[in-house]
Amino acid sequence: MVIDHIVPISRGGLSERGNLWLACRRCNEFKGARIEAVDPQTSLVYPLFNPRTQSWSVHFAWSRDGTEIVGLTAIGRATVAALRLNNSEIVGARILWVQAGWHPPIE
Repeated sequence: MVIDHIVPISRGGLSERGNLWLACRRCNEFKGARIEAVDPQTSLVYPLFNPRTQSWSVHFAWSRDGTEIVGLTAIGRATVAALRLNNSEIVGARILWVQAGWHPPIE
């Protein structure tokens, strides 16, 4: 895990508690300096999910088999796409975690 600036410093974000969150290194690298992304369903631009102010379960759900994150809203879909939350490496890991009974997490 790495410390993520929800609003990146390059976009005017500050290194203060309200703008910091833990993220996996790969997701943080995919995010880069983004604060918004395109919803693949509507082709419109939406802000990325903000874990400090928004509820995960409003914007996301686990797939039936627990291996993929499903975007329920435009923000969720844009975030899943931009951060590549279902890339093949993490889905492969989630398959193993499901088999071990460690996944999906309970909110």
